[in-house]
Amino acid sequence: MSLSVQYFQDAQQYIPGGVNSPVRAFKSVGGDPVFFQSAKGAYVTDVDGNSYIDYVGSWGPMILGHAHPEVIAAVQETAASGLSFGAPTQIETLLAKKVCDIVPNMDRVRFCSSGTEATMSAIRVARGFTGRDKIVKFEGCYHGHSDALLVKAGSGLLTMGTPSSAGVPEDCVKDTLTLQFNDIEGLEQTLQSIGSEVACVIIEPVAGNMNLVKPEQAFLEKLRELCTEHGIVLIFDEVMTGFRTALGGCQQKFGIDADMVTLGKVIGGGMPVGAFGGRAEIMEVLSPLGSVYQAGTLSGNPVAMVAGLTTLELISVEGFHDSLEASCRALCEGLLAAAKTADIDFTVDYIGGMFGIYFTNQENIKSFADATACDGERFRQFFHGMLRGGVYLAPSAFEAGFMSAAHSEAEIKRTVEVAASVFAEMAKL
Repeated sequence: MSLSVQYFQDAQQYIPGGVNSPVRAFKSVGGDPVFFQSAKGAYVTDVDGNSYIDYVGSWGPMILGHAHPEVIAAVQETAASGLSFGAPTQIETLLAKKVCDIVPNMDRVRFCSSGTEATMSAIRVARGFTGRDKIVKFEGCYHGHSDALLVKAGSGLLTMGTPSSAGVPEDCVKDTLTLQFNDIEGLEQTLQSIGSEVACVIIEPVAGNMNLVKPEQAFLEKLRELCTEHGIVLIFDEVMTGFRTALGGCQQKFGIDADMVTLGKVIGGGMPVGAFGGRAEIMEVLSPLGSVYQAGTLSGNPVAMVAGLTTLELISVEGFHDSLEASCRALCEGLLAAAKTADIDFTVDYIGGMFGIYFTNQENIKSFADATACDGERFRQFFHGMLRGGVYLAPSAFEAGFMSAAHSEAEIKRTVEVAASVFAEMAKL
C-alpha cells in the first residue's frame, strides 16, 4: 500500500471525505488522491517520492513556480517578526498600492483571506451602493461557496455532479438570476426587463471553473453597455484570471472597464489572500467610512501580504506574460498535434497563463452546455495515463490548467511526449 493510500484512509477518519476541498477527492476521475509533501519550480513530489510536472499550481497561485526563492525568503524574514498582529502594518499599504497601480479602475482595495470572502463582500458592497437586491451571474461560473452564489455554479459542484448545494435556503437565492455565458440575446432581454432592480452582475470574464471558456468580445462589450445603462455594478471575478490573463487581468486583456474586481490566488503568492476593490465612490460605502460592514481577524496578515507583494513585483517585469502565454501556446499546440496523430477527438484553448483541454470534436467551447457535453470518460482515461507518466493535471474535466514561469521547453516537451503515449493507448480502447 502506498503512503498516499494510507494517508487518505487515515484522513477519512477525521475529515469529511478525507479532504478539505471536494475536488481533491478524485471523485470525478476515480482512484485515490495523491498526497504531496514538497514542490519546487514546475514539479511536485508526493509522499511516496514520485515527482510530477505540475499543471495545477495550487489551483492557480503559483505563477512563478513552486517555492520561488525570493518569495520564500520574504516570507521567512517576515514570519520571524511575528505571524499576525490583528492591527495595521505598512506591508498592507504597499501591496494595496501595487494592486491599485496594476489593476485598471482600482481606486481602493480591501484585503481578506479568500476568494469566497472577496466575492461575497463585493456583492454586499454593490447592494449597499445601489440599494438594490437582485444579482445576476452566469451558468457554470463559480464565485465561491457563499449561499447566494451556489446556483448553477462551476468548480466542485460540476465535479460532484450537482448544480447547486444542499443547506442553502431558498430565500438566500431568490434574488439570484442565472444567465447563459456568451448569450448576448438572453443578457439583453433580462437586463432590459429588470435592470432597474439589479444591484450587480458578477462574472468570471474568462471562465475557469467549467474548464476554460473564453468570452466573446461582443458579449463583454454588451454587458458593459447594459450595466452602464441600468446603473448596475459590473463585477469582474478575477480570483482566477487576475494577473494571469495579463498583468492587469481581463480588463486589460479585453479592454473592458469593470466597476469592481475580486482577486485571489496569485495576489497571495501561494498564501491565503483575497481582495475586492474598485471605484472610490463604490468602495467608500464600506465600513468604517460607510454603512456596509465587512471584517476579518486575519485580513492583511503580514506574511500573506509580503508573499503577494513579492510575487507581483516579480511578474511585473516586461515580457513576463508574453513568455507565459507562449509556453501555454506551445503546450496546447503539442497536445493537439499528438491527439490528431492518434485520431482522438480533442481540442484545446489558452489565454495568458491558463489553458483548457476538452475531449470533443467541437472546435470552440463557448458555454456551460458545450463544456458539459465533452467526454468525461475520455478525460478520466487521459488523467490517469498522464499521472502514471509523471504529469499532474487537475483531477476534474471542469477545471482550467495553469502554466508557470518555471515550466521550460523541457517540461513542455516531456508533457507532450507523455500525452502522445497516452493518446496512443486510448486509441486502442
